[in-house]
Amino acid sequence: MRDLLDLPERSSKPRSAGVTHVIDRGLSLAEIEGMIEVSGEFVDIVKLGWGTALATGNLRSKLERYRSHGIPVVLGGTLTELAISRGRLDELIAWVHELGLAHFEISDGTISLEHERKLELIDRLAQEFTVLSEVGSKDDTGAITPPYVWVEQMRAELGAGAWKVIAEGREAGTAGIFRPSGEVREGLIGEIVHEIAPARIMFDAPRKDQQVWFVRRFGPEVNLSNVPVGEVLALETLRLGLRSDTLGIGGR
Repeated sequence: MRDLLDLPERSSKPRSAGVTHVIDRGLSLAEIEGMIEVSGEFVDIVKLGWGTALATGNLRSKLERYRSHGIPVVLGGTLTELAISRGRLDELIAWVHELGLAHFEISDGTISLEHERKLELIDRLAQEFTVLSEVGSKDDTGAITPPYVWVEQMRAELGAGAWKVIAEGREAGTAGIFRPSGEVREGLIGEIVHEIAPARIMFDAPRKDQQVWFVRRFGPEVNLSNVPVGEVLALETLRLGLRSDTLGIGGR
């Protein structure tokens, strides 16, 4: 049927393009199984949002459940920022190893962290993990970081060893690459991708209208992050052009 409808090609797991990065805000084991039953084929990596890994009562069993389905897990960058600010990064790294995780997220959207220091940490972490490095502020007051700063930081962090850079938009889609209303800062995105290949970037896109914009702009193989659990299958239909918003996009 896919051939009959001339649907766009989608890469298969493990993907380096068309990545769907999902945020787990505190799922139960039953909810994890439900997500995997419905859309596990399209979940490439799961982030345990913020510091939920420290607060949840089912961490070990949750990680085992994801592991049994071949889905990598990463702890949220906010937890890394907290560890850095309290001088406990070594302890966090040791704990991530103990948990058996292969991915590590680093960000500086909340704390003040010299960029050279961040690059040193990325270089160090990349020796042991697949590093996701988040660029941009979580400030949703409308403060704007100039495009050239985004480009310089992304280029430097990729050069330091990050697998992908995450273009910050918050889990609400109201900061960073978005205006407080949730509207995409189209000019900013255009200037970023003029210098940085889109395949090296994961764009936060928690809202459907944002997902539609990125799929229309970059096609079905765009990397999207902070996707809500309940939106994974819906996003895949957007990627495949099975909804009116992206109908026929990328057909062979």
